[in-house]
Amino acid sequence: MTGVVNGGAGTLACRLDTCVETCGIDHLCGAPLERGCEDEAMSISNALAELFHRDLTRLLQQLEAFPDNDVLWKRAPGIVNSAGNLVLHLEGNLREYVCRLLGGLPYRRAREEEFTAKGISIPLMVARIEEIRQLVPRIIEHLSDDQLQAAFPESPLGSPRSTQQFLIHLNGHVNYHLGQIDYLRRLLTRGSSVEYATL
Repeated sequence: MTGVVNGGAGTLACRLDTCVETCGIDHLCGAPLERGCEDEAMSISNALAELFHRDLTRLLQQLEAFPDNDVLWKRAPGIVNSAGNLVLHLEGNLREYVCRLLGGLPYRRAREEEFTAKGISIPLMVARIEEIRQLVPRIIEHLSDDQLQAAFPESPLGSPRSTQQFLIHLNGHVNYHLGQIDYLRRLLTRGSSVEYATL
């Protein structure tokens, strides 16, 4: 028996008898698909979620590699921002664009403060980034294909983009500043590279 399942990235044709047997659900009743039947439909969301989880883990690794608060908030000669301010900027960016606009979580961004605040302790910074490391991938992995292809709720880049395009941009933004944070830490401490987490 073959049926068509509505699965986010289009429709999936599957053998209902096989799926009922292996997943324990009847797709015709509209119940959520179990992993195995939904992997293809949700692969883009899952891949993006995994990338954000990996890169926010790397951000945590960078934070924990700073020897003390003074270095985290120190500005190198000729460099406008401290590593601490770049971390706050990444936090604000993700809380605004993913947690609030896509996840519906309350948040009021104060962008200027991301670049002017200083002195927040490393443990508190770690706790804040750990929170978004849990929130951001969870929100992204539950986006359907229709949601990914729809226009992002706002146009921060100056023109409309799909949610998928904007999430790819956000991930690149994380990595851009992650590289700056790593360079600043090594410059200020003559430290070594961090053995980054992988997928």
